[in-house]
Amino acid sequence: MTDISGLRAQLLERIASAEMPREVLKANEIKELYATIPSLPPSERGAFGRAVNDLKTELETAIALRETAMENAAITSIDVTAPWDVNGALPELLPTENGTQHPLTREIENVVDIFTRMGFEAIESRQIDDDYHMFGTLNFPENHPARDGYDTFRTEEGFIPPAHTSTMQHRILERGKAQLENGGQIAAISYGRVFRNEDVDATHEHTFYQCEGVFVSPNATLGEMLGTLRSFFEVYYGQKLKTKTQPGYFPFVEPGLEFAIERPATLGGKPGEWLEMLGCGMIHPNVLREAGIDPVKYRGFAWGGGIDRLIMLKYNIEDIRHLESAKLQFLRKFA
Repeated sequence: MTDISGLRAQLLERIASAEMPREVLKANEIKELYATIPSLPPSERGAFGRAVNDLKTELETAIALRETAMENAAITSIDVTAPWDVNGALPELLPTENGTQHPLTREIENVVDIFTRMGFEAIESRQIDDDYHMFGTLNFPENHPARDGYDTFRTEEGFIPPAHTSTMQHRILERGKAQLENGGQIAAISYGRVFRNEDVDATHEHTFYQCEGVFVSPNATLGEMLGTLRSFFEVYYGQKLKTKTQPGYFPFVEPGLEFAIERPATLGGKPGEWLEMLGCGMIHPNVLREAGIDPVKYRGFAWGGGIDRLIMLKYNIEDIRHLESAKLQFLRKFA
């Protein structure tokens, strides 16, 4: 799919008549454009990627105009001065122009935007899942001690509110297998809310957000992974960063690493103050086999980390509980 001009006209026409115009950004045609980038000759990828990003920007502008027009039409059709009852006083209405995005929503969109511009497909994680995808597909044997580190909730039926977005990894690998065998590669992130049985304090929440990344190709390397992660953090924080890794154990990667950045002075840090940001590593052969991918022919890397932690560092938020508190005093700082 390389006919961007033809697709632009179709999508703009769809936005002009859509009741939910923002859904157009999730169209399969757009996902296919991003998926096309890795298959192009290296000399063509840059220009094609910029053209896709320009298309997305144009669509977002059209969506904003359509949403504004729909809101104006709705307002003119409602009598906002109508009393609750014939004897009642007029209600005190909150001014709608003061509404803003929640910092979590804003920063999740920012994270997704950075990775999609790097060529990764973005997939929202599930809110409920099963033991197979939570543990079985990720090389956690039954009754293995490593499961204890993902202490989570369960329903009476045995379903699990996911403790990590890695529950999507097996689905991503299975879905991308055909593309891999046809000479392409798998490049996707999953993002969403996760749940753990935590003692809540300033740095721990039972409900928070994560982003997981997966990349598989015939010759994926650890160096590619470290370069990808470093590029992401430097774009997200808007500055050059020092990074380092140290060994870490995760059943679904081998070798497993903990990825850290040196907290820069512009974010309140001091030299030598390292912050672990996520876990990562080369995808374990057992995980590839479970998805039907030959680990002799293909290699991959994966990473996963909390989005709340990114936001806390970026805005110098001292207590993670603020993000779920719904306190207007806190939220007004992001207006």
